[in-house]
Amino acid sequence: MNVLVTGGAGFIGSNLCEALLSKENKVICIDNFNDYYNPKRKENNLASFKDNPNFTLHRIDITDMGALKNVFEEHDISAVIHLAARGGVRPSIKDPFVYEKVNINGTLNLLELSRQNNIKKFIFGSSSSVYGNNKKVPFSETDPVDEPVSPYAFTKRAGELLCKTYNHLYNMNIVCLRFFTVYGPRGRPDMAVYKFTDLIHNGKEIEVYGDGTSKRDYTYVSDIIKGIISALEKDINFEIINLGDSNPVELNYLISLIEKNLGTKAKITHAGKQAGDVDRTFADISKANSILGYTPSVKIEEGIKNFVEWFKSNSAE
Repeated sequence: MNVLVTGGAGFIGSNLCEALLSKENKVICIDNFNDYYNPKRKENNLASFKDNPNFTLHRIDITDMGALKNVFEEHDISAVIHLAARGGVRPSIKDPFVYEKVNINGTLNLLELSRQNNIKKFIFGSSSSVYGNNKKVPFSETDPVDEPVSPYAFTKRAGELLCKTYNHLYNMNIVCLRFFTVYGPRGRPDMAVYKFTDLIHNGKEIEVYGDGTSKRDYTYVSDIIKGIISALEKDINFEIINLGDSNPVELNYLISLIEKNLGTKAKITHAGKQAGDVDRTFADISKANSILGYTPSVKIEEGIKNFVEWFKSNSAE
């Protein structure tokens, strides 16, 4: 297949591109290398496969409709996997307009170009954040998701609704995958696992919001990639599907695992709960299992060990 991957130089995207190339697919990667974090990290993410003849990189922004249109015209694209987005809950509260522009308008651009080019398979990277402070656990795809607690969460839900609209109007096969706190090699430096590992490793204080008892359904990146590729290979009309580990981990335990694997004790300060944060995430993955054959295999203890080993070898900016 000729697969277009947006956000392909990022954390999940680069791992996905590498996996698709290993299966002899041709990968067309779009990324704008913005300064949300050091763009050199993205360059490093691509280093191991950027010279693969089946890999093509376009350094453009998904909000640039003209540039996107040229990519669609240049390549005979079989499927689109749309991962490009402005990430992060707290930054979305500070600057909601950039989230609206990238996450909503950018998604609409890709859906419309996919329609114009008769591309029938579209996968959208959504987020567990759409569940907000859902009281029922585990979080199921049938739960109401009309109470987002951040602009980021809202934009992801809006993306899902755009996808549903395009499926209804144009019979595009679309799968929206709700990712639950992905971590692992090439992880984003602003996310807890990377940020805490970096600070503890360098003897700096880490700031814990609340008392450390909040829980997240941390999901190892290789499990997420298997789920995405399964969605790509299946014949699905429209579905929204959770991809998580279905095993919420308390923040205090996560920190203890990082300490253990670094051999360094954390210096912890506590701060109040932050706006936009949720108390816990917990994925019901029964639908993913039945439709995609998805069964996560990397537990948190193994995943943190793998990540810390990667971090020690790649901790330079």
